[in-house]
Amino acid sequence: MIIAKVDAFPLRIPVKRGSTADAAAWGDKGLPAADSLIIRVTTDDGLEGWGEAFGFRAVSSAKLAVEELIAPLCIGRDATRIAPLMFDLHKTLHIFGRGGPLAYGVSAVDIALWDIAGKAANAPVHRLLGGGRADLPCYASLNRFSDPRLIGAETRRALDSGFRSLKLHETELSAVRAAREEVGPDVELMLDVNCAWTLNEARTKAEELKQIRLKWLEEPLWPPEDYDGLAELRRTSGIRIAAGENVSTLMDFGRLMTAGAVDFVQPSPAKMGGISELAKVFPIAAVHDVAVMIHSFYDGPGLLAAIHVAAALGTADAMIEWRHFDLEAQLYGGALSPGHGRISVPQGPGLGIEPDQNVIRTYLRV
Repeated sequence: MIIAKVDAFPLRIPVKRGSTADAAAWGDKGLPAADSLIIRVTTDDGLEGWGEAFGFRAVSSAKLAVEELIAPLCIGRDATRIAPLMFDLHKTLHIFGRGGPLAYGVSAVDIALWDIAGKAANAPVHRLLGGGRADLPCYASLNRFSDPRLIGAETRRALDSGFRSLKLHETELSAVRAAREEVGPDVELMLDVNCAWTLNEARTKAEELKQIRLKWLEEPLWPPEDYDGLAELRRTSGIRIAAGENVSTLMDFGRLMTAGAVDFVQPSPAKMGGISELAKVFPIAAVHDVAVMIHSFYDGPGLLAAIHVAAALGTADAMIEWRHFDLEAQLYGGALSPGHGRISVPQGPGLGIEPDQNVIRTYLRV
């Protein structure tokens, strides 16, 4: 099977008007829509595979990288030989950087090739990886609201939807306290502050955070590559630390874990190389006795990639991150939706679910 074409579809799906997210989308920064970049790889015999690059404000840059740098190196190559192609892409393009939009585009193509591989074998991707569970626990990953009233309403809505694990993206401790008061003591609560604090600032907040009883504190430090600082905070605060969303290479994942910086490592399939590179993180994490909690803040093939890899390679405590947004449309409609805090692993060939072409046509950015 020869790669004949690589197409890029930048999507922008607005949040529903009148929803909680519409009232305060991502705090004061504004997030009126979810932007994503969906990739389609087509072979000469007509098989199509779908992938996803990390989106938001990087969509245009990732699209340019796919169309001008990545796709020309893929056309004419054997779609079944994923590892040699990925090696060549990484090595040929390394002069332009090992992370960022270029890596996002490579990730999308890799995911699409695994989708093709599963379809060619008439097997779901998790089976190609060695097996897998029928369903997985998942947690609701919420917007940043800042307003305690909105936080209370959104956490209550997530609980009413059946979730018993929630992740906040708040940076003010008053907002985190409001969430804990709303959900009570028995609900798992995680906090992602998106690299908001210095080590000294994080230390001053640690005691109060301990009282809130977090399952983990995610990316507390700026810059994110301060692995020694993360290790120090983890050692002195007694709070479990999660990080890895912004790590791009396997060597850096090794350094992160060798430093003793994390209890939970969070590789992101649509950022760090797709399914091929994501699968390689698991044995490294096992050597360091670190749990893998895949970052999957996506709605498309990036989310499906995380589900398949976690089902095949994840430990018993692996969870899927479910982006708890109210959008006008979902790429998979009702075919992919959690219930009672769990999500079914698609059993169809490849990634198991095809994108809704009507959604792509309706929300295509031009």
